[in-house]
Amino acid sequence: MSPHTVPTTSPEERRGSSRFPIRQQVHYQVLRRRGIRESGWGQTINISSSGVLFTTTHRLPPRVVVELNIDWPAKLDNRLSLKLVARGCVVHSGPDYSAIEIDKHEFRIKGSGEDRGA
Repeated sequence: MSPHTVPTTSPEERRGSSRFPIRQQVHYQVLRRRGIRESGWGQTINISSSGVLFTTTHRLPPRVVVELNIDWPAKLDNRLSLKLVARGCVVHSGPDYSAIEIDKHEFRIKGSGEDRGA
């Protein structure tokens, strides 16, 4: 992703949630009523309690539902790898990045039975 395409935060930022510059691998899936429309890999740029900004291989359409599987940097009990699974709608996108507003999220133990399909 080229630096000139990444949205920047201005001093006038009015988001209700603080964003944290967490850079982790992310697998994204665009969901439709009849299953997965498309999927790809990227990297998170920043995360808040209400949204995620991440890189994509191409522009994602606004208002589509996306599920993200993010490798989480912290471990449970300092030994079990976690992933954050977040679902939400695309609220902003560019040629190589998208932002979603999180509607639902949960942490899962990476490698568990529920994790194998993602």
